[in-house]
Amino acid sequence: MTVAEPGSRADEALFRPVRAGNPFEETVERLLQAIKLGVVAPGERLPSERDLAARLNVSRVTLREAIRALTEAGYVESRRGRYGGTFVNEHLPKPRRVSAKQLSRELGAGVEDALVLRAALETGAAEAAAARELTEAEADHLRHCLAETSSASLGDYRRMDSRLHLAIAEVSGSPSLTSATADVRMRLNELLDAIPLLAVNLEHSNHQHEAIVEAILAGDPEAARSTMQEHLSGTAALLRGFLT
Repeated sequence: MTVAEPGSRADEALFRPVRAGNPFEETVERLLQAIKLGVVAPGERLPSERDLAARLNVSRVTLREAIRALTEAGYVESRRGRYGGTFVNEHLPKPRRVSAKQLSRELGAGVEDALVLRAALETGAAEAAAARELTEAEADHLRHCLAETSSASLGDYRRMDSRLHLAIAEVSGSPSLTSATADVRMRLNELLDAIPLLAVNLEHSNHQHEAIVEAILAGDPEAARSTMQEHLSGTAALLRGFLT
């Protein structure tokens, strides 16, 4: 049995208290963020019901309703017994099949807004991470996420790529930045899922990931920012190419 790592910055950022106005919808959104961005991986168990309800600041009834909705949608399953709990399914639902151009029409100006916001957040996160003296655990976490992304299958690549970018925000030391990065990545993921994974692009992307992580670990904020900016510019150009 594998349990999601407790106490990580992404864990804290995504399982933060929800707003009072729509607790059910926001609880579903937070749990989906944790699953789709790789914070809780397939086969891992979500934090306990008591812990999650307290951290999200929702009733256990609301949490159970949200978990039931995700169970019906195919994202999680509940297991009974001594080692029971709510587990992320090994095989997650496939993203809806829709063209990038159709999604672009649906999202309208929101696409450019999300791309600009992502560039501002993630270049800043890389720079801030490189400016900090990382703990050994933080450095190992970054290396681990990089290795998992580099070796990911095509089916897992988007999720592992999301997890690496979120890890960079985590080691910036700002939970608010981590939350914002998760939010904007969720806005863009449906678009990213709608464009093909090209082998040459993935190879280039992995080299850029390595350069970003190396700059962060070397404590070089300027290089971390510039390499992240180049990486995000390439992704944005690819997206715009498929959207036009």
